[in-house]
Amino acid sequence: MLVITRKIGEELRVGENIRITVVETAKDRVKIGIDAPPDVRIIRSELFDTEKFNIQAAVHKPAADLISIIKNQQDANQ
Repeated sequence: MLVITRKIGEELRVGENIRITVVETAKDRVKIGIDAPPDVRIIRSELFDTEKFNIQAAVHKPAADLISIIKNQQDANQ
């Protein structure tokens, strides 16, 4: 991990098209501004983790639904 010290108003660049600016600092917080092309997705890590979990659940849900349908059919046939 690269650790960089910046003051309010100072920037750092990520690649050619992404600019991160320190907008405000407080006791235990830093507010940053991110300027990036529209095709670059920017999301907080806690939301990323939640979204990843939801996607995985959605992928596995059809399989669970199919198993439930098969069991219901088996029960109906018995």
